[in-house]
Amino acid sequence: MADPGQTNHLLGKYLPEVEAALDALDEGNIVARIRQRDYRVWKDAPAEISNRLGWLTVIDTTREQIPWLESFAAQIRSAGYRHVVLLGMGGSSLGPESLRLAFDPICRGVAGCPDLLVLDSTMPAQIQAVTDAIDAAKTLFLVSSKSGSTIEPNTLYAHFRRQVVETKGEEGAGQGFAAVTDPGTVLEKLARKEGFRQVFLNPSDIGGRYSVLSYFGLVPAALIGLDLNQLLGRADAMREHCAAGSARDNPGAWLGAVMSVLAGLGRDKLTLVTAPSLAGFGLWVEQLLAESLGKENIGIIPIAGEPPLSPNAYGSDRLFVYLRAPDDDNRATDSLMESVAGAGHPVVRLDLEDRYDLGAEFYRWQFATAVAGFLLGIHPFDQPDVQGAKDVTDRVLEQYQASGALPEMGWSESAGELLSSAMPGDYLAILAYLPDTLEVSTALDLLRRRIAEKYGIATTAGFGPRYLHSTGQLHKGGPNSGLFLQLTADHPRDIPIPGRPYTFGTLADAQAAGDLQMLQNLGRRTARVNLADNLAAGLERLSAGL
Repeated sequence: MADPGQTNHLLGKYLPEVEAALDALDEGNIVARIRQRDYRVWKDAPAEISNRLGWLTVIDTTREQIPWLESFAAQIRSAGYRHVVLLGMGGSSLGPESLRLAFDPICRGVAGCPDLLVLDSTMPAQIQAVTDAIDAAKTLFLVSSKSGSTIEPNTLYAHFRRQVVETKGEEGAGQGFAAVTDPGTVLEKLARKEGFRQVFLNPSDIGGRYSVLSYFGLVPAALIGLDLNQLLGRADAMREHCAAGSARDNPGAWLGAVMSVLAGLGRDKLTLVTAPSLAGFGLWVEQLLAESLGKENIGIIPIAGEPPLSPNAYGSDRLFVYLRAPDDDNRATDSLMESVAGAGHPVVRLDLEDRYDLGAEFYRWQFATAVAGFLLGIHPFDQPDVQGAKDVTDRVLEQYQASGALPEMGWSESAGELLSSAMPGDYLAILAYLPDTLEVSTALDLLRRRIAEKYGIATTAGFGPRYLHSTGQLHKGGPNSGLFLQLTADHPRDIPIPGRPYTFGTLADAQAAGDLQMLQNLGRRTARVNLADNLAAGLERLSAGL
């Protein structure tokens, strides 16, 4: 693991206040109390804290299970599976997706390892793309859900179960599925009833966004051939560093102090910049920070995957964190970060030894988030508005089943009118209920760049419904500094959901409608644009109009 010491960090005038926060951590013995699982670090009551601290020591459990995980992965390879399709949302999908994006160039095709596809969408076009890309008879479907009752993986399971039965027949169809869930969930019961090949029961005292070093991250990592001893060894080394007696010598506590102090001073847009090989890490950090710290009308806004801008285009609300990998071509990013620091923006640089240091970074950022929660006075382990959004979607679907139509949505402002209300310190969140394709992502990058340059605000972009389980908590419970542009599309090729009275297109539309309704009810600034069925052209028109 690379040296986690605080080098190459340019905090300038903010350093004295960061050091004061570190002194406060030491005076309150906060690091030791976190490691002792003292819930009173955050709140007076233990609800959703005492039963959410298993991430602190789960490495001990999972390291013992490495031989079993490797044996399962070998079994899948020998059975001739060509793909693993992970069906999950939020913490069940974003950690594995980060690992896939980092390691896929190394693992693809090596030693017969199957390719991993992460499906965390209800968009018919996205589901169809995965369905067309695989042979259902030679694919292992990994149904991954902590609660076991999340609507997206459950409906996706119904779809792919039908695909497997149509290909192989009912007998033995369950052997094409495995599950990762908590003990006693409806998913565990379903998996055993329907003959899943394997059920991985995760420790129940770990919340979804803190679960990447548990079975939720390690089962897919094993299946695509990662060296689990290296990944967990790096994480364990960081855990030891995060046990340091002084907060100044503790890389997790130090980062948590920096994040929270600068957010309190107006630099609440934590802008994550990464080496190319680490780009997927932003997906995981987004959820960790947004869902943990975006509540009680305050929060830290993670900005990930933002197209690079000229240094003078960034506002005074930015803190930059740069993850650097030495084997990448870092010349352009190094130059950008030097220019950003030269323009007076605070920059933190974290040097990684290689991709396996992601194990260390997972632990560092989890510990930092717990510390930041203390310093901000926020409970970092619940997500009250995520459940609220699910409840609104359920009501929209009930209305659809009763009337045969989704509710009419107010079309609020146009995109231009929405953006005209932008003020310094605001940010734009693009809520894209669109298929996650290279063409769409490229067009969204152009849109983000033009908005940032014209209006001088930070931008985020999330594909729906994935972001509901990621940044949705921040959108509704965080500061009222967000502008929310929802983009929707038609579904020319819809897909029925077995056992449900609606299609995937209807489900996606209900999720979009429910989310917009909740944002509007909370007084958030919103606009909605339907791009019909020509997404690239629609996005180009939207960009040109700005």
